[in-house]
Amino acid sequence: MIRINQKPKSENDWKLFLRLTPYLRRHRNPLIVSVVLLIPLALASAVQPLIVGQAISFLLHEPTWSFLKSKTVPGAINILSFFLLLTIIVRLCFVAYQGNLVQKIGQQITTEVREDLFSHIIHLPSVFFESTPVGKLVTRIISDVEALGEVFSGGAIGVLSDLISMLVLLIVIFSTQWQLSLMLLVILVPVSFLIVYFQKEYRKANYQVREELSKLNSMLSENVSGINIVQLFERESYNSNLFAVTNEKYRQSVDRTILLDSAVSATLEWVSYIAIAGVLWFGGLFILHKQLDFGILSAFILFAQRLFTPLRQFGEKFTTLQSGFTAVERITELMQEPVINTGENSSLFLDPSSTYMGEIRFENVCFGYKKGEYILKDLNFTLKPGQKVAIVGPTGAGKTSLIRLLCRLYEPNQGRILVDGIDIRNIPKAQLRNYIGVILQESFLFAGNINRNITLGESYSQEQIEEAAKMTAVDSFISELPQGYQTPLRERGTNLSAGQKQLLAFARVAIRNPSILVLDEATASLDVATEVIVQNALDKLLRGKTAIIIAHRLSTIRNVNTILVLKRGELVEMGTHEELLKQNGVYAGLYHLQLLGTAA
Repeated sequence: MIRINQKPKSENDWKLFLRLTPYLRRHRNPLIVSVVLLIPLALASAVQPLIVGQAISFLLHEPTWSFLKSKTVPGAINILSFFLLLTIIVRLCFVAYQGNLVQKIGQQITTEVREDLFSHIIHLPSVFFESTPVGKLVTRIISDVEALGEVFSGGAIGVLSDLISMLVLLIVIFSTQWQLSLMLLVILVPVSFLIVYFQKEYRKANYQVREELSKLNSMLSENVSGINIVQLFERESYNSNLFAVTNEKYRQSVDRTILLDSAVSATLEWVSYIAIAGVLWFGGLFILHKQLDFGILSAFILFAQRLFTPLRQFGEKFTTLQSGFTAVERITELMQEPVINTGENSSLFLDPSSTYMGEIRFENVCFGYKKGEYILKDLNFTLKPGQKVAIVGPTGAGKTSLIRLLCRLYEPNQGRILVDGIDIRNIPKAQLRNYIGVILQESFLFAGNINRNITLGESYSQEQIEEAAKMTAVDSFISELPQGYQTPLRERGTNLSAGQKQLLAFARVAIRNPSILVLDEATASLDVATEVIVQNALDKLLRGKTAIIIAHRLSTIRNVNTILVLKRGELVEMGTHEELLKQNGVYAGLYHLQLLGTAA
């Protein structure tokens, strides 16, 4: 698995560009039109120096175009002026239309890539998010995708335009005077190799810029999320200094890209003047030997400028193009992260009417973040339908990891987990998530109203919402809110208390009526009075359902059917409260420690 904080082996531009062909195919027709329009644009640009050169030749009484030889000076100048004006109009019209078309394609592709990237990210397993800072993901989705859009709207099509212009110009100038054309080509070739070198160096530097920007975003996100800790422990100055160090590294990496960009522009500027000087020198010699007229020489001076103009424009697009390819690299890394298999193509489905409804079986399950380093080892147990099971153990025993495996937030490294006799990897993920309801210790609320945070976008009637709220005793505090179920909630529900947020989490699960219910310290944030109310609601909610309860307060799990005791990732004890106390093992030790703590 590729980690997005590690730089992969760099791919060449062509391979990177090929990764984007699926998006290009969606816009095939407008893309073809925009490319075809480049040909008349290049022809109009290439013809203009010839028209100017012919006008100069005619003024010096050296016309070379046969249809002008019989014309008077004013008549010939008028004809040439008309042709020149026509090429200008063609360029103005086509440039405006083609530019607008390319910008629209670029924006559409940017939108599609961002949507696909977001969709991919939210299907990644939890392990990925635990090892990846939020700031890096934000940089990928916002900054990198925006840079990718510039590849189309300001980079790739522009470079193609420059290449077509150079090709058309080379054809025109070689058909006009091959010696001067050959001299320009000799100058052009080494410059092209120089640009390729700068391109590779810029790519490396720009990748570093993106990495440093990711670190800046991560640090900003971390400090905003933990602002209370920052201020309570007087870390403002210390964290500001850390940010300043990271910001300085970012500035230094940006300086490197500026230097390379300036080197490209300066080199192209210098070479274009050499080309013009060469045309004047050799062209002057040809004129002295009567092998060239002033009109052709004038045209070649313009040709020299126009031949290197695409290269100069490429230098200007250089930053945009390389930033875009760096973005493609980084986005590709993220898109290659394996998502959880959704099982949507599976023909196996959970049957709510089955006699096995709610059965859970772990068979030789092992799990670890690194291969060979397991935090859960060889778990084997079966929970019968309708059983109430508690999972206990010291901190770090693997209780929460076990729950996440059951919900397929993690995937086991070995073994399998079966629900109702079916391997959960073969169950459509959407059905599995509806079949298993989970209430965590800390509930997350989205910006929106109460209704939205209970339904989470699914289609439930208002009657169902209110029924779920009553079942979990949430309606009592909702009725006191200014707008009831339509009361808007701020980000992360900051205008509600911790207890109120947790009550909404209960209603969120109750409305879905799952067959299996998982409670991970779900009542820890509730006060004693509210916990009593919720416990009564839970008794109704758990009726006929398989329940898994993770609890640190062992006094709350006396009435469960079975208690599983984990220690260092292994299942060391299993039985009822009384049975485990008689064994005088790990559970008994934990229970007696809590009794001593309560007495103290």
